[in-house]
Amino acid sequence: MKRFFSVLFLTAIFLGCEGFLDVNPQGELTQESFPVSASDALLATNWVYSTLRVWNYHTGGFPFLEFLSDDGAKGSNPNDGVDQAPYDNFTHATTQDGLDRWWNTLYLGIRRANVVIENVPLIQMDEDLRARYVAEAKFLRASFYFDLVRGFGGVPIVTTTNPPIKLARATSQEVYELIETDLLDAIDVLPVKSAYATEDIGRATKGGAQALLAKVYLFQNDFENAEDYALAVITSNEYDLESNFYHANGPEGEQGVESVFEIGAAADRTAGNQYANTQGVRGTPNRGWGFNRPTIDLRNAFEDGDPREQATIIELGDVIDDITILGDGPTPDVTMDEEGNVIEIESYNRKVWYPGNNTNTQFGHNRRLIRYADVLLMAAEALNENDQPGQALVYLNLVRERARQGDPGILPDITETDKDLLRDIIIQERRVELAMEGHRFWDLVRTGKAPEVLGPLGFIEGKHELLPVPQSEIDLSQGSLEQNPMW
Repeated sequence: MKRFFSVLFLTAIFLGCEGFLDVNPQGELTQESFPVSASDALLATNWVYSTLRVWNYHTGGFPFLEFLSDDGAKGSNPNDGVDQAPYDNFTHATTQDGLDRWWNTLYLGIRRANVVIENVPLIQMDEDLRARYVAEAKFLRASFYFDLVRGFGGVPIVTTTNPPIKLARATSQEVYELIETDLLDAIDVLPVKSAYATEDIGRATKGGAQALLAKVYLFQNDFENAEDYALAVITSNEYDLESNFYHANGPEGEQGVESVFEIGAAADRTAGNQYANTQGVRGTPNRGWGFNRPTIDLRNAFEDGDPREQATIIELGDVIDDITILGDGPTPDVTMDEEGNVIEIESYNRKVWYPGNNTNTQFGHNRRLIRYADVLLMAAEALNENDQPGQALVYLNLVRERARQGDPGILPDITETDKDLLRDIIIQERRVELAMEGHRFWDLVRTGKAPEVLGPLGFIEGKHELLPVPQSEIDLSQGSLEQNPMW
């Protein structure tokens, strides 16, 4: 592991509020002299958040976790992004494009968080604010490590600004223990969402840390703790479902009642988020690169009449914001196999659509990392596993009630109480509710369903539950890093 940057380039973060917009770089400061003041502490904390808007934060820039699932295909023009195509059929290798960028960006965020956690407590300033900055950094460090441990398994643990040059991999359990400690520390200090001033909306909250911890426990099959922390978010009365499903990911719902934690962005390249541009409509209108195409299998997953299908998939010919979607000329509207079966339709991810008339405006999408519907479904899953199906149905059916948008003829309430059957129903509901938001592959792996569901796509049990550690990191480690099994 290389030493932390000797020079810090400090950039203020945009969190969806006027106070964070268009702030110029603050200059160069050596690590030895930063941070030393209350204003430095704010800059350093904002600097951790800014990692979330780095293009490579999003799995190296391309949403390849969707390509690995049964929800998304590579998409874009057939001749573009060919180095992403192996993720579609699990032929990706240890040198596959994106792996190293994602790994390095997550550790970049961790290094930035360590600056705050290690140095801000030494600053003479308001004690409550100082403690909050450290708690925010711990929340973010936990988030970065959660991506690492889910993606790669046990990884090197770095909790200091001056780590050894060579670090071995920790166990997955050791990484999870660090994540849990960071989040528990954050929960003790962070304010609830409603306690933040307007200029601070978008920062980490107690509810955000509780929701993330619930998910962390869910991934470890610790359903008792997952239940406790998901219910803590629900009973806080800080969150609710957007009345309109489109708003759950759209601009009308930015930092709204359903947002537990999201990445703020501005509709330009300097303070924007390229996540949506990468997936935006390609061709006419020219809103992006067109990656992450909804699959036929995802289309078939929606129940008849489910409004979420149209709110998830942009079809050619759709009219959005008075703009007709014509798509990309060189891309086939429909692709068939040798037997004449439709295997792909040119379409796009509706959840990243952002109003505007050029590719730059597409940068304004606020990616929701945790939304309240996810928390409700986590609670339902944990309650069912804890033999409380009746209560699980309450939260499951809240999600379905919002989804039906007032139409009593569709999406009837679920009444099933058999534990095994209800488990499958909840996972199916997660699929259609959270489709194209980066959850599906993780859900299939953690529930053990990946071999059955993804096996026909090339998934190999015992191998593809984890990504390979980037070969470049193996080489740089001089033998301290070992590769994952079967890679």
